[in-house]
Amino acid sequence: MVKKIKIILNDKEVFCDEGLTIMQAAYDHGVELPNLCFHPDLSIKANCRICVVEIIGRKSLATACDTKVQEGMEIKTDTARVRYSRNLNIELIFAEHIEKCPTCIWRVNCKLLELADQYKIQITRFADRKGKRKIYKFANAVEIDGSQCIDCRNCIDACGNLQKINFLELGGKGISQEVAPVTEKSIFSFRDRNKKKVDCIYCGQCAVHCPVGAAQEHADWQFVEKALKDKSPQPPFIKGGTKIVVAQFAPSIRVSIGEEFGAEEGKVMTGQLVAALKKLGFHYVFDVNFSADITTIVEAEELLERIKSGQGLPMFTSCCPAWIKYVEFYRPDLIPNLTTARSPQIHGAGIIKTYWAEMLSTSGKKVKPKDIVVVSIMPCTAKKFEAGRAELKIKGSLPIDYVLTTRELAWLIKKNKINFKHLKPLAADNPLNQASGAAAIYGASGGVMESALRTAEYLMQTAQDTVCRDLKKIDKACGSSAGHRLEFQDVRGLEGVKTATLTMGGKKVRVAVVNGIGNIGPVLDNLKNFDYIEVMACPDGCIGGGGQPIPTTAEIRRKRLAALYKIDGASAVRKAHENRAALGVLSWLKRKGKLENEVLYTRYQKRK
Repeated sequence: MVKKIKIILNDKEVFCDEGLTIMQAAYDHGVELPNLCFHPDLSIKANCRICVVEIIGRKSLATACDTKVQEGMEIKTDTARVRYSRNLNIELIFAEHIEKCPTCIWRVNCKLLELADQYKIQITRFADRKGKRKIYKFANAVEIDGSQCIDCRNCIDACGNLQKINFLELGGKGISQEVAPVTEKSIFSFRDRNKKKVDCIYCGQCAVHCPVGAAQEHADWQFVEKALKDKSPQPPFIKGGTKIVVAQFAPSIRVSIGEEFGAEEGKVMTGQLVAALKKLGFHYVFDVNFSADITTIVEAEELLERIKSGQGLPMFTSCCPAWIKYVEFYRPDLIPNLTTARSPQIHGAGIIKTYWAEMLSTSGKKVKPKDIVVVSIMPCTAKKFEAGRAELKIKGSLPIDYVLTTRELAWLIKKNKINFKHLKPLAADNPLNQASGAAAIYGASGGVMESALRTAEYLMQTAQDTVCRDLKKIDKACGSSAGHRLEFQDVRGLEGVKTATLTMGGKKVRVAVVNGIGNIGPVLDNLKNFDYIEVMACPDGCIGGGGQPIPTTAEIRRKRLAALYKIDGASAVRKAHENRAALGVLSWLKRKGKLENEVLYTRYQKRK
């Protein structure tokens, strides 16, 4: 049992748990202290020094984020000394951070500007000292702007301690010190006891843990804004080079986007999300939950094939592009173990530019893939990198034109003065709207595996190799999935690694779920113990993705996760292979011969 101690906080006697920091104790009693560098996912560094407080009897001010409370401690959070020191530190931070407000997606919810307003800070009293710093760009996914960095080192901790990639370092000395990619492209690995090459995997955890937007996604919102202005006024009648502009949004976006507009964490706002996208001017809005069911079916079939043949085991999931980059760079020997199924966003875009384009075409007015602009709304920065992979081209063209993070979409909504919380909910457009509950949980760690297991078990128990593509025969010849398992609790939860041995169709299937790339080590050391492994690079899966709202903490991720499982539990259809609309698309693709392979499957390559 935790011991309670008494402290005096702003002249009031209060009781708190022994071992808490002053910041935690103050927060528990309704006193919020300003901070920038503190994040509950990371080690406490006390770098920004704006959370300073006065402890009676001590000569120096103390940083509240790393000072533990003690019995009888008398703390004051707003004395003249505190105000002077705090305000001066904020002014000095502004001298480090070059303001690029007109083009910054943080402008409407910038913590620095909020602090300046709250404490009446003169933000230009000290000369800017980082104006000539570099912007480091990592593929088309993430960038670190040295001119905006405040030296909190959260990005270094997120990349090193949390993700164990160690791609960032603090170089230089004194005022020339800055965050940059590692100088040595090979670093010593204590795990492997030798040097190994190092590269960015584009997960964006540096960005989601940065308090001032110095680390952020590579922006695409301005190109999307231009596409919306240049769109065709009357789709699908294409003329004069104008386009049909389509949005598709990922499973986890619906439970995180509301946070950008003051809604409680984890609130499901699918209808408002669709309505906002329509207000922005998208002709059509599709739900990636539909294509997640496609992914589930394709992956489950491949898993079954590998288990039966005993070849290519363990099979790894491939939905997470940061994990794919990790394999291609760090462990290319595992490329044959990756499922060849494309990810839901790629499946969805491919279906839009083939199946849906043909549906949209009318007599004499054919809609071609080049007439459609597909914009993916994703919780992830690595999805930007994935969208540009040459291996994903269909008939020579990439399926996705632009990828926006949750934050970028929120910026566009705010920029256009759309009252998100009060929008009348709308449904996503048919026919790519129907989805099972299994699709919703793709945003949670373990969700991709659980979705695939629901279908794989059905196939194993009904002695089928593939899900039936013939809608006329589906109910009669393909067997019923009634009575088959709906929930696989063993793969749920927020532990770093979850393992289980499941009995499916009389066979033992050994599974592992890796929650965050920083936890991959023990699983890679014991591959022979598993048949099927899910890896999500970001903590707790896509709900904690690098493109999600800030802050994203363990508690916030827990609420988002609970919301996704609630959607699943309330769904009338909870297995991907029962989604008749998805089966209809798979049936259409099967009749198209070579196109089926182009839309559904991919390959990977070793990267330098």
